[in-house]
Amino acid sequence: MEMIRNHKPLVASVSQIRILMIGPVGAGKSSFFNSINSIFMGRITSKAMSGSAGTSLTTQFRTYPVKDGREGKPLSSVLCDTMGLEEQSGAGLDIEDISSIIQGHVPDRYKFNPSTPFQPDEQKASKPASIQEKIHCVVYVIDATKISLMSDKLQEKLASIRRKVNSLGIAQIILMTKVDEACPLVEMDLQNLYLSSYIKSKVQEVSSQLGVPVSCVLPVKNYSQELELELNCDVLLLTALQQMLNFADDYLDDVGM
Repeated sequence: MEMIRNHKPLVASVSQIRILMIGPVGAGKSSFFNSINSIFMGRITSKAMSGSAGTSLTTQFRTYPVKDGREGKPLSSVLCDTMGLEEQSGAGLDIEDISSIIQGHVPDRYKFNPSTPFQPDEQKASKPASIQEKIHCVVYVIDATKISLMSDKLQEKLASIRRKVNSLGIAQIILMTKVDEACPLVEMDLQNLYLSSYIKSKVQEVSSQLGVPVSCVLPVKNYSQELELELNCDVLLLTALQQMLNFADDYLDDVGM
């Protein structure tokens, strides 16, 4: 927590790191923000709508700054939540929308329309957004229990997003959620996470599916039904956020050059 509290972006013109969460419906994008927010608030919170509806509960582009406690100052990270990805075309988040978000054109609370991608007004489109408005790290949120069940269409969608993000040179991470549901050993005790051969195999599977190095796959358990914070849960969540900030710094360092 201390390291995240004291983190300052490497580039002076950037006051906050913008982290974009992308992933299928119900993978835990909004829950990750709620979980991080809960840790810094010192209690379970649910600011972002989360749940397990069949279609995405998030219909708007939302930017969630994380505050250090109720009266605290905003931290250096802003988690950007998007509509869930869906298999069929014309449903869920559009790839063109992701491109507009990454380039800093999409305003907070913009309501997604799956049938027509976001159109920036001409004035905005002609001048590039500042580095502060752009995305500095992209996080794919993937449910550990559904990696083997991921359809070809969804994999294709994720692959084309990856190609787009690669072309923009932005750091990418996989957040593998619901590790407790995927492995009984981990459900019994979260500390078994790095001892679990099943979780290790899932990390390798999602790494090869999305073409992201194993070291960039971060396993976590979001808060979903707990009423109290748990240290082991916090450690995994904070480690993931810290790594996102590190990757974003690498990107800013590169851009700054």
